[in-house]
Amino acid sequence: MLEELKRQTLEQLGGLPGSLYGPIEDALKADSLKGDGRNHQFEDQAALWVLRQQQASHVMAFRQQIAQGFEAYRASAAAVGGVGGSPLQLVGEQQLAFDLDGERLIELLESRYQRPLEMVRARLQMLAQALGAPDGVNPIGPYRLVRAFTSVYTEAQVTESLRVRLFRQYEHELARLLGDMYARINQLLATAGYGMATGAPPAGPARAAAEERRDRNTLDGVFDTVPHREAAASVPHDYQQGSFPPAPGQGAGAGYAAQGAPVSQVEVAAMAAELAELRTQLHAWREGLVKTGGLPPGHQPQRTMAQRRELRVDEVVGMASLLQPEPPDAFARALAVSGRLGETIRDQLYDGARRLGFNPDQTCFSPEEDDAIDLVALLFDSLFRNHALQDRARRVYARLVMPYVKVALTDNEVFVKREHPARRLLDAITEACEGNDGETPQDRDLLERASEISQRIVSDYNEDLAVFELAHAELDAMLSQHRRRIELQEQRAAKATYGRERLGAARSQADQAVRDRIGDGKLTSAVADFIATPWRHHLVQVLLRENEDPKRRAQAMALGDALVMADKLAAENRGRELADQLLALQPIIIQCLSSSGLDESAAQHAMAGLVRALATPDKERSDHPQPSAAEVEEDVAEERRRYLDDAAAQGGHDPLLAERMRQLEPGDWLRLTSLQGETIAVKVAWLSPLTSRLLLVNRRGVRALVASAEELAVLASNGRLVVGAERTAFDEAMRQVRRHLDRVI
Repeated sequence: MLEELKRQTLEQLGGLPGSLYGPIEDALKADSLKGDGRNHQFEDQAALWVLRQQQASHVMAFRQQIAQGFEAYRASAAAVGGVGGSPLQLVGEQQLAFDLDGERLIELLESRYQRPLEMVRARLQMLAQALGAPDGVNPIGPYRLVRAFTSVYTEAQVTESLRVRLFRQYEHELARLLGDMYARINQLLATAGYGMATGAPPAGPARAAAEERRDRNTLDGVFDTVPHREAAASVPHDYQQGSFPPAPGQGAGAGYAAQGAPVSQVEVAAMAAELAELRTQLHAWREGLVKTGGLPPGHQPQRTMAQRRELRVDEVVGMASLLQPEPPDAFARALAVSGRLGETIRDQLYDGARRLGFNPDQTCFSPEEDDAIDLVALLFDSLFRNHALQDRARRVYARLVMPYVKVALTDNEVFVKREHPARRLLDAITEACEGNDGETPQDRDLLERASEISQRIVSDYNEDLAVFELAHAELDAMLSQHRRRIELQEQRAAKATYGRERLGAARSQADQAVRDRIGDGKLTSAVADFIATPWRHHLVQVLLRENEDPKRRAQAMALGDALVMADKLAAENRGRELADQLLALQPIIIQCLSSSGLDESAAQHAMAGLVRALATPDKERSDHPQPSAAEVEEDVAEERRRYLDDAAAQGGHDPLLAERMRQLEPGDWLRLTSLQGETIAVKVAWLSPLTSRLLLVNRRGVRALVASAEELAVLASNGRLVVGAERTAFDEAMRQVRRHLDRVI
């Protein structure tokens, strides 16, 4: 059992810490967009380059530390690597810093995974008793995982900022992996008989869901973290042998191994438990619909079907095969209305039953067939509800409905196995269609290829998943170029946003400088106009280039002060001093006028006009209007109007939410809902070094919104922003299906 636990753990975490270096390198590249000329990321990049050269040895060292944890647990709590087993010794500053950061991470993980860890510890204690050894340190607990990580860098030279990035990325990876791993480990131990005898009666699905909702963090409505539920120690009778019901024509136990590499019995049991739990949610959902009278046609209470014969799977598959090549208009219309697809699928299957000679009044679907139909309907509904799919894509998905019903009927691991060919193909099609309006030739080619592939699935799929594999390989090859374009689009969006912010900051500084010089006293119109227009424009240009030549900034500022002083000299009739100052200022005044777009002749003419105005001591002097605030560019204003109304933007925000928003990093995914109710997945592509605002882009790399942490907190408070989205469309859709079922029951 310990060997199996070790194998599962190494399989889940064995790529660490090597998998951390790529995202960190991307983050460093994103930081290099700051453009402040200081090269402050050079040391981090150099240290990371050294770490990447040693990546293989780091992965091996990490795996060895994990394995040693299991060996120590096998022996006793006081064996090698146990708590308190190390002699006292001096510790270097770097190791001390790693240890302190490690302690903080241990506390965080212990708090985050408290419930599954308690279950794992209790079951491991029973395992230790069976081995006749004292209970030692949990080999998969936060202490072991963090110590294995910190021990890798004992001899490495890591900068302070890179150390922070390493811990942050390690925490991110553990958050992605540990929930699923602990669920699998708990299921493995429970299946082996190491359960937790609490004496309490098993809770029903509705009660379990209510307890989960009560135990969730109060911010779970904003941070969409679906807790990993503990799978039941026993699974329905259909799955007691560790496999799903075989498809028609397959032998027993063929469910998982038939379509790919051999899968261990532990993985089969874990996936079976996950599917069993999903079905439990579905049954509770249908029971709730029966009680509330919200059951759509085609869902009939089981008591009314007592005299009906349940259709066999091969019979329903035959109906689906009959309907598969027919026009998908009914499904396309159903996808336009949330909740109608399941009813439409049943109506079409009943129509196919009549054609094949079955009487719908004397037959009915089995619970497993109802589950497959409902899951496909909820899956496709979720895809259209939570992804920016255009109307042109609806027909592509409508064609796929019946083939995926067949897949769900004959190979229901599609809902729990991430490597399933049909699942990967749907991810690729969604990637090609999401947000794709066909504006560019490349986008139109993607849509056409996705449409062709959906047609091919309809014509070629006959219960052979190789059709999905070939189609995915073809589409994924085309998407690789598309992903590169998206990456470049994100970089361009970040650079454009940074350029706008620098221009806005330069204009704000220039406006403040103008106010300081024309707001304190009365000036001649010529001097005030010069400061408000050519000098301001010149100052903006200089401020944008201050990193290249900071002396010009001081010189430009001095010109404004000198012109104000020249006006005072003219008012006091101090002609000689005024003449000397104008002669000294002439070159820079000409340069200032030239930077405003005037040629040499026009600049000389403007200089002469300024001199004439200052040559008259009794020239009228008066107050002049202050520069108004810079106007927001029209496209930026439209972007903000789409997501932020004026009342929300000016209202208060939750400080706790704002602080959590400040912790977002490039690469984090969110779901953003516009004021019109359109929901899209967005990614944090860039953090502004000037304003700390976050650039959010959609899945096509196009800028969606630039907002501060406070504005994001307002959006989250109003229910229009949720942090947390899966990387693939199928995973995200299934997560939303689970959340929908949780809310309903």
